[in-house]
Parts: sequence; structure tokens; C-alpha cells
Amino acid sequence: MTVQEKKARFKSLIVPAVNTVYAQLMTRYEGVKATLDAGESSAEIEELKVEYRATSNDELLMALKPHPKSIAIAQAAMESSWATSRFFRVAYNIFGVWSFDEDEPRVAALKKRGDKTIWVKKYDSIEDSVFDYYRTLGRSSAFAEFRKAKMTTNDPFILVTKLDRYSEKGSLYGEELTSIIKFNKFDSYDAN
Repeated sequence: MTVQEKKARFKSLIVPAVNTVYAQLMTRYEGVKATLDAGESSAEIEELKVEYRATSNDELLMALKPHPKSIAIAQAAMESSWATSRFFRVAYNIFGVWSFDEDEPRVAALKKRGDKTIWVKKYDSIEDSVFDYYRTLGRSSAFAEFRKAKMTTNDPFILVTKLDRYSEKGSLYGEELTSIIKFNKFDSYDAN
């Protein structure tokens, strides 16, 4: 398979899933925002606060607002080696999301950290993986600065600098995402 064929296959698998999940998340965000802007609340909003570990309405909105699709697509490309990784093939785990819960579906990595087995989550579909990825970024304390930044900008090149805690690569991770987005013109997916 040529590089072009691999990338075309990746886009045909991942872009529709990201588009679908993004649209669902944006609809939910806009609905919650409209309710809160009207000075109202609901049981659903209170449940979302618990799910997203939000202590205020502003924190909930930060958690629910989906970030640009270009970032999700670039991370999927990087974390799954363009949808060719073992974790993608056997677990639909497109973002390399680890599992620390032995009761959830998961797959063991082939390599260990010392004597510790590394586990990654196993998903039923690409869409489930994309949804969980957005949810993880929306609720983990490691991404609080990322959530704050996406309330003031949709510029993927600014936002990726706030993802240094997603990877052990630190700030280099954001630089690599920037390169992937630019080279592959993934920011064109943010326009629609």
C-alpha cells in the first residue's frame, strides 16, 4: 500500500466518524449553552456536570465544547499510524487511550513498562473511540488549559500547544500535530 493509499484509507475511515461525533457534540454543547444562557438548568445538565467533573456551568461548557476536527484527525493519524496500528485493528483504539479499569473491555500491549502490563481501551466502533477521546479531553484535569483555550480560539495551531500532557513527548507533541495538520491540510475539515 502506498503512502497515498494508506492516507486515503485512513481518511475514509476516520473523517466520517469525526464528522458524526463532532456534529453530535456541537448540538449537545449548543443546547446546553442555550439552556444555561436562558438562566435555566435541567437534570441532564446536572448529570453532565457529574460525568465531566465540572463544578460550575462555565466548566461544563468548557468540557462540552468540541475542539476543531483537524486536531482529532491529526491525533488519530499520529496515535494509530494512519489506522494501521494493532490497537486500531483489534480494538478500534484510534487515539492510544489507556485503560486502568480491569472491568472495561481492553487489550494488552505487547510491550510492558518494567513488569507492568500496559492496557488500552477496546471500543465497539470508531465512533465510540472518537466520542471517548473527546470526553477524555473534556474531563481530565491534565487538559484544563486546553479546555480554557478552546473557549477563546478555534485555531488548531494554538490549541495543539496545550496538548503537551497527552503524550510523553511533551511540547514536541504539539509541534508534530502542527506539522501533520499543515502538511495534510486537515484544517480544511474545520470549515464544515
